[in-house]
Amino acid sequence: MNISLLALVIVFLLIAVRQVGNIRFHIWQAMLLGAVIVIATGQISLSDSLRAINIDVMLFLFGMFVIGQGLEESGYLSRLSYRYFKRAKSRDTLLLMILFGAGISSAFLMNDTLAIIGTPVVLLLARKHEMSPKLFLLALAFGVTIGSVMSPIGNPQNLLIAIHGNIPNPFTTFLRWLFVPTVVNLYVTYVLLRKFYPNDFHDAELSHSQEPIRNHELAVLSRISLHIVLLLVAVKILTAVVAFPINLHLTHIALAGSLPILVGSKKRLHIVKHIDWHTLVFFAAMFVLMESVWQSGFFQSVIQEMRIDIASLEMILAVSIILSQFISNVPLVALYQPMLTHAGAGLPELMALAAASTIAGNLFILGAASNIIVIQNAERRAKQTITFWEFTRIGIPLAAVNILVYWAWLRFV
Repeated sequence: MNISLLALVIVFLLIAVRQVGNIRFHIWQAMLLGAVIVIATGQISLSDSLRAINIDVMLFLFGMFVIGQGLEESGYLSRLSYRYFKRAKSRDTLLLMILFGAGISSAFLMNDTLAIIGTPVVLLLARKHEMSPKLFLLALAFGVTIGSVMSPIGNPQNLLIAIHGNIPNPFTTFLRWLFVPTVVNLYVTYVLLRKFYPNDFHDAELSHSQEPIRNHELAVLSRISLHIVLLLVAVKILTAVVAFPINLHLTHIALAGSLPILVGSKKRLHIVKHIDWHTLVFFAAMFVLMESVWQSGFFQSVIQEMRIDIASLEMILAVSIILSQFISNVPLVALYQPMLTHAGAGLPELMALAAASTIAGNLFILGAASNIIVIQNAERRAKQTITFWEFTRIGIPLAAVNILVYWAWLRFV
């Protein structure tokens, strides 16, 4: 019996039903249970478990959570959202601005960053304009996933492909191949969300109001933190474009951005205490469980035994979508990209891998880390949740159309 695979199935089921008898499971608790199962049954050693936890990802999330918490508690995040969304005069425009704002921003600030910062913003918008929080949370989750497709730094798996795929001028290459279908898919998301939430749209004009700054000292420090992140991201993009050899990791950017708050704010301990520790626990547990599944060799052997043409465009899309649900998209790309390179795959195939492994996040909740960040953030801040079925009923048709759009563009254009 493959206990690692069984533990993964149990996690999926618990996230789907969320309650067994009188016990209600949060997403992080379900994933933690899966990690405990594989460690307790010896499927993965304790030393391998510790090595499996990606410290860079954990530190990146910690740094961005600190910045997000400072922006929200100070009131500066509300002021920024007012400046952007005050131009929306209708509910349709507001939804489009959420989708395209989150999508385009995630391409350059990374999807997890936008998930962290965007969740309190969309919750505030939903409350102010008396619209469904679930509509806006889904728009944020789908928007950051789709938008991150078109950039080599939009998500970790794209970064892997850009670095190890020997792609010349990765920013221009990704945009040339993936910008147009990504914009089309963002608009498709708007159409589907409007269809599933028709009662939230009517002709009444929106009225915007500006929230006051609640803590001026923290607002100044949070603004400095945000500017540091934006500046360092710009430096990272520029050095990549001109091929300047500087190794500026996203982890460095997040931690550097968090320093003004951690060092200068009198509320530093309060902020650290109130960041989303549950999501950090989820990620640590996920790394352990996925490494155990990886070590079992189940999915690798399935691919080999099927004797499929792994380099065909259609197979890349199908395998990436399916396996990303089980071993996560980053391990999937780490497995698949070398196989494609060995098979002599070109840019269309590598771009297909980038698109499909990312869009896989729109199918199920566990398909993208940003989904977890959005949902757990919403549960912690506003007691709002999105169930497995609420996500999937839109996610399945959306992912199907998304993949069709990318396939058509990569195949025929």
